[in-house]
Amino acid sequence: MAGGSRTSDRQGCSEFRRWASVSRRSVLAAGGAASLAGVLSSVPASAEVTTSGAGFGRAKRCILLFMWGGPSHLDTFDLKPEAPDEVRGPFRPISTATPGLHLCEHFTKLAGLTDRVAFIRSLNHDDPAHLSSAHTLLTGHLPPVNKSDAEPPSQRDTPHLGALLNKLRPQSLGLPGFVTMPWLAYHPAAPGGKAPGQHGGWLGQAFDPLLIEGDPNAQGWQVPALSLLDSSTADRVTRRSDLLESLDQQRRLIDLAPAGQFLTKQHQAVDLLTSPAVRKAFDLGQEPEDVRNRYGRNIHGQCVLLARRLVEHGVPFVSVNWHNDNTSFWDTHGNNFEKLKNQLIPPSDQALSTLLVDLADRGMLDDTLIVWVGEFGRQPKINKASAGREHYPYCYSGLMAGAGITGGAIYGKSDKQGTTPIEDPVTPHDLAATMLHAFGVPHDQTLPEKSGRPISLYAGKPIAKLFS
Repeated sequence: MAGGSRTSDRQGCSEFRRWASVSRRSVLAAGGAASLAGVLSSVPASAEVTTSGAGFGRAKRCILLFMWGGPSHLDTFDLKPEAPDEVRGPFRPISTATPGLHLCEHFTKLAGLTDRVAFIRSLNHDDPAHLSSAHTLLTGHLPPVNKSDAEPPSQRDTPHLGALLNKLRPQSLGLPGFVTMPWLAYHPAAPGGKAPGQHGGWLGQAFDPLLIEGDPNAQGWQVPALSLLDSSTADRVTRRSDLLESLDQQRRLIDLAPAGQFLTKQHQAVDLLTSPAVRKAFDLGQEPEDVRNRYGRNIHGQCVLLARRLVEHGVPFVSVNWHNDNTSFWDTHGNNFEKLKNQLIPPSDQALSTLLVDLADRGMLDDTLIVWVGEFGRQPKINKASAGREHYPYCYSGLMAGAGITGGAIYGKSDKQGTTPIEDPVTPHDLAATMLHAFGVPHDQTLPEKSGRPISLYAGKPIAKLFS
C-alpha cells in the first residue's frame, strides 16, 4: 500500500505526474486512471421506465464501507450471549437507542445511533474464499471462477456496482463517477492477489474507479492523481494536452480503446488535474480540525471523511475498502478478540457514527445510501489454539442506512449459535439488488457486454422491507 509521504506518492501513483512531464505513454496511463462516466453510451430507453416500490430511486449517492477480510458477526452485530463458551466469546451485548436491539459493547458510538440504521443478520452464501466472494458482494453476481482465491481480476468480471452506476448515471461536472480508496482490496496469502469485481469488468477500463491510494491521515499526504510536479502548472498541462491531442488525431484507433474514446479519457484526465472545483472536492485541508478529529485521525477515518466530501461535491459512488496493514485486518484467524477490541471496531465505530451524524446535519442522509459489510462472517466455533475464528459465509451481518432505509430495524434472524439464517435469508445478490433499487435502476434493466449480448443487472431481489 502506498505511504503518506510525497516521495511515496510519486513512486506509487505517478500516472498523472509522468504525464505532466510530457510522456505520451504517461498520458495514456493518466487517461486510463481517470475512470469518468460519459465515455460510452448513456442509459438505454428501457431504463427510463420507473418501477414501483418503497425507496425506489431515493439514493442519489452511495458510500460503501467494505470491511475487507470478513468481520465476525458474532462479535459485532449479532452476539449470542446464551451460546456455549466456545461460540460466544468474551464480548458482551449493550443496549442501544433502539429498544430490544443490542450490539457489541465496543460499538459505543453506533449504539446511540441505531435509530438511523437497519441491521441485516441473515446474510449468507456458500463461498469461503476471499477473492471470489468479494466479487459476488461488490457486483451482485457470481465471478467467472467461484470459490477461488487463485483467480485474479479480468475483463470477464461483472462490473463493480460503482462502475455500473458510473455507466448508467454519467457525470458532467468533471468529477469521477466512481472512486475507490485507499487501495484495491488485496490478499497477500491468496494466489490471485487482488480481488476481482473491483473494476469496470466487461464494461471496459473506461469505468474503472479513480483509485486514491495512501494514508490521508499522514502528514503531507496529497491525492496522488491530482498532484502535479512542482514545475508544472495547470496551464502547462493544458497546453501539452492540446499538443498531444493534435498528434493523436492521426491515430484514433488505439489498442486500448475504440476510436475517440482515448481522447475523451484524455480530456477527463486534464479536467482532474486542472479543475479548481475538482481539486477542492479532494482537499481534506478544507475540513476544520475538529471535524477531522471526529472522524478519527487514522487511515480509515480520514478515508470516510474524504468519501463524505466527494459525495457532497457530486461523486455518486465511493467505495472505502478496509485497509490491510497486516496488523489490523478483519481476517481474524488469530487473536480475533484483541484485534477487534483494540484495532478494528474502534476506528470503524467512530468513522461510521460520525458519518451518519454529519450527513444528517448536512441534510444529505435522506438521499445518501450507506452500506457497511464484509465478504463473509467468521465461524461460530472459536479456534482456541489461535483465539481466532475461521471464514464463515453461511451466516453473517451487515448494515444499511440513509436513502429511505428504515432506521432502528433488524432484518433477518440467525439461529442460537449464529450458524444459519432462520428468518428472511439475504444473499449478496439481494444486497446488490437493494442498492440498485435505491438508485432507481429498473428491475428489468440490462446492459450489453462486449459481444452485444444483454446482461441483466439484477441477480437477486431488492429487500423491500428495509425501506420506509
